[in-house]
Amino acid sequence: MEHDTLARALSAINNAAGRGKTEVEITPASKVITAVLEILKREGYVESYSREETGSGAKLRIKITGQINKIGAIKPRYPVNKNEFEKFEQSYLPAKDFGRIIVSTSKGYMMHIEAKQKGLGGVLIAYVY
Repeated sequence: MEHDTLARALSAINNAAGRGKTEVEITPASKVITAVLEILKREGYVESYSREETGSGAKLRIKITGQINKIGAIKPRYPVNKNEFEKFEQSYLPAKDFGRIIVSTSKGYMMHIEAKQKGLGGVLIAYVY
């Protein structure tokens, strides 16, 4: 039994990006991983992804762009209110306005910048730059 499929998926993407690969396959697929991939696609870190059903579950085939320097899951998953993002930006991102933190809010998954603009807090999920 696997405990954190998101951390495993992001680690696979990070390893593939580090080796210069353009495609990575992730098993098993989950709704959280798909939501994170949708955000990464919208921000230009992922070119595309597709979900394939297999006999033992589903897998994701992801085409990554060359934009990823580092990506990873945030553990433990810290709860954050709308005024605390800057502290975590300093911890997880290399410079101000460089990179993004993915947050789970009451309005769905989004980047930390969008959550700050909407005045939402949430739970930190992952970072990418």
